[in-house]
Amino acid sequence: MTTQRRIPAADADERTMLEGWLEYHRRTLAVKCEDLTDAQLRTTAVEPSELSLMGLVRHMAEVERIWFRTVLADDGAGPIWFSDEDPDGEFHLSETDTWQEAYTTWQSEIEAARRHAAGFGLSDLSKGVTRLGDGGPVSLRWIYTHMIEEYARHNGHADLLRERIDGATGH
Repeated sequence: MTTQRRIPAADADERTMLEGWLEYHRRTLAVKCEDLTDAQLRTTAVEPSELSLMGLVRHMAEVERIWFRTVLADDGAGPIWFSDEDPDGEFHLSETDTWQEAYTTWQSEIEAARRHAAGFGLSDLSKGVTRLGDGGPVSLRWIYTHMIEEYARHNGHADLLRERIDGATGH
């Protein structure tokens, strides 16, 4: 699988630009995970960190779910892997956790995010509330900006993890 990425046009309108950069960063994470085995994708950074590429993908599935389903649409979707008892559950991998499951779940959450976002204007406020800041609703513009930041930060982690696994850089 070769994931294609495209930088948004410099003269795109605001929504196209935000959606384009979010898509670019989603695809960047996919690129960082390409051509690796499940065991490699479960490889953690350094002790005591539990950070792995598969864990990052699972984390971003949770993040997509929280921001677009729980906050934006208030659709009642609960967490996938984490819980009150295990708030970092998406990073707690076992030998039975597979890339196929993580990737499929992540892509499903991205599709749900796109569907929910399509029903909102950039300035429209979320139906649900966030636990950040004042705890109130946020605009779709705010969610897009936050998601770009979230992916960009974790793509930096993914770059370091990938380099540790097989020396690949600059994807």
